Amino acid sequence: MIIGRVVGEVVCTVKFPKYDRQKLLQVQPLDLDRQPKGGPMTAIDLVDAGPGDDVLVCLEGQSAVDAIGLGPNPVDAVILGVVDAVSFVPSRKGNAWTKG
Repeated sequence: MIIGRVVGEVVCTVKFPKYDRQKLLQVQPLDLDRQPKGGPMTAIDLVDAGPGDDVLVCLEGQSAVDAIGLGPNPVDAVILGVVDAVSFVPSRKGNAWTKG
């Protein structure tokens, strides 16, 4: 998963049939300091996010497919949440999860 910022909406006259009622947004990936990182991507919005919102994006293939709940479909990125705040856990010596 990554944090990104919604920078625009995608309007399609024709979509993959399973996406007919899904909203597509352009998301700019961010680093942990909320600075742009790489180029923007298109993601399916499951949480009614909008331009300027910081969002949590799932990029893990089958997890993204499962999150939509439409069975097999070609999806790479799904917006799963709107980010209100980011907190860091203090590192602990020898703990791989906190890089201590």
